[in-house]
Amino acid sequence: MINLEKEIREQPAVLAGVAAANMDTIRALVAEVRAADVASVQLAARGTSDHAAIYAQYLIHTIVGIPCGLSTPSVVSKYHGKLSFERTLVIGISQSGRAADALAVVERANQTGAVTVAVTNDPLSPLAKSAKYHLYCNAGPETSIAATKTFTSQMMVLSLLAAVWAGDDALLSALSGVAGDVERLLTYMPEKLSGIAKEYENLKSAVVLGRGFAYPMACEGTLKILETNGIKMRGYAVSDFHHGPKAQIHPGDTAIVVALRGAVMDDAMEMTGELLKIGAKVILITDEESLSKRTDVRVLLIPNSTAYPVPDAISAYCAAVTLQLFALELVLARGIDPDASKVLKKVTITV
Repeated sequence: MINLEKEIREQPAVLAGVAAANMDTIRALVAEVRAADVASVQLAARGTSDHAAIYAQYLIHTIVGIPCGLSTPSVVSKYHGKLSFERTLVIGISQSGRAADALAVVERANQTGAVTVAVTNDPLSPLAKSAKYHLYCNAGPETSIAATKTFTSQMMVLSLLAAVWAGDDALLSALSGVAGDVERLLTYMPEKLSGIAKEYENLKSAVVLGRGFAYPMACEGTLKILETNGIKMRGYAVSDFHHGPKAQIHPGDTAIVVALRGAVMDDAMEMTGELLKIGAKVILITDEESLSKRTDVRVLLIPNSTAYPVPDAISAYCAAVTLQLFALELVLARGIDPDASKVLKKVTITV
């Protein structure tokens, strides 16, 4: 079994263990955040970790109700901007904990009175040591170039932080079911995707679309497919795709739409209709069972056992894993080794 597949399949166990590894730290962190009257959040990350940050941004906005922004690390690391992070929670996210520009943001935040947090898979890393609090992915070694289990574990630890900060016991309950949903997904989705991947083994380009909590999953799924298969792809928010990018779609082009139950489901379905009118081939990743009967699109039905009022915050996990599996099945169909690359490294350090 190649490392990419092995690590994708480890995710149920990893996700099930994130809470036990972090809840004491999260409770202490939330107590300090409340005492410090934190008024905003800044997230510093790159690549896959940045997609986890976008997911967390949606969740903090929606559940906690605190303004949350994605930092511009080069402002600190390259332009030496004298940013002040007073009354701010600053979170640096890096699988390796060696992202130099995210570290620069956290160090600047330490100097200006912020509450600082590192989310890493290495408690001995520079980022983990620099921040006041460390939240641990607890994913075990990840050796495949494409990050998979550390992405969903980052999502989980940030979700737990949001839930505790908001006092949202229903979200905590819903998160406890994610590992089981992913485990169920892994019992049938690889076989389903294997057949689809054979049809798309000569794929040259595609887009992946989603809105709300589905948007960072679209971005991350795009990254998994392009970095493992070398296919030209881009992820877009459905709402942005209307504003120009839709012009790139021609008859026969491929679009993957992440359509999750919740507040923006109608937007995803409206875009699906527009893509079909153009003549695009649409693959639909959805947790809406009634869509499985459609014959004009390829439907990938994912589990979502939650009754949580924001269901797409939960189904996003299975959407992410489905896109990871699509990347995996494509490399298997195309005879590519995803654990080796002439241009990519496992750890990329930008300053």
